[in-house]
Amino acid sequence: MPYVSPSPALNRRVERLRTLAEAEPRLDGVLLYGSWTLGESDAHSDIDAYLFVRDADADTFDGREFVGRLAPLKLAHTNMYGILAVVFDDLMRGEFHIDPAGSGIDQISSWEGMVHLPDPGSAVLLDRSGRLTAAARRLAGHRPPEPVSTAQELCDELANWTLMLAHVRARGENARAYNLLHAVVAPLQLKLCRLLRGSTAHWLTPSRALERDLPETDRARHLATTGGARPAEVRSAAMESWRWSRELGAEAAARWGTALPLQLHDEIAELLADGVTRATATSVDTRHP
Repeated sequence: MPYVSPSPALNRRVERLRTLAEAEPRLDGVLLYGSWTLGESDAHSDIDAYLFVRDADADTFDGREFVGRLAPLKLAHTNMYGILAVVFDDLMRGEFHIDPAGSGIDQISSWEGMVHLPDPGSAVLLDRSGRLTAAARRLAGHRPPEPVSTAQELCDELANWTLMLAHVRARGENARAYNLLHAVVAPLQLKLCRLLRGSTAHWLTPSRALERDLPETDRARHLATTGGARPAEVRSAAMESWRWSRELGAEAAARWGTALPLQLHDEIAELLADGVTRATATSVDTRHP
């Protein structure tokens, strides 16, 4: 049975997209993605779709004009990822990838392990050739990331980026340190936490449904790594963030044998706390005996 969202407005928009797509001969296929395909949509959800255009029409198809038939648009622009991003008159957001059908549908096989479509029948709104449905079915089963190599990669990334955070904060760039903490370190940290807890369904966006997916202790640790952009708040949040990263890394090492450069970890902690590296301190001592 096709998925039905608890949001009537979203259901109507999806059905409108299906009707318009079926009537548009230049479209070879339409594939939904995002919360709709995971059965998690609600009144605050976007409508996200791939529009696969017949190769012969790929250069002339006007995606903005087509999407505007769904409902009046308050905003439409190509975002930083090359995706048509729109805001409808009811403030529902939409993101539409507009790709040639030939190469676009072929690319879907490369999504395995990253994208999960548990109900391909609800995700595929139009498929004139049968290729799209076959490709979507390959994404029906959730494939968790391989734990050992993934844990090692995440631990290494956390050490590298936290060291950069420590350096820019020591330089006095608190706004940049704040951004690194939230935009780079926190997502990596949450991925490692999810890997350890066996909760990888929201791997691509690890903060999604965090309140439901992770235990209270982990949620509290995550909250302790956030804070304001004032220097003292950034320092406190960064130190707490690195403390949790190290604990997660130690847990991964105990479970999967991942390697941890412990001396480097200690030095990062010192830099976060003091804003001075050992090399800098030694240099200062040499100049001022």
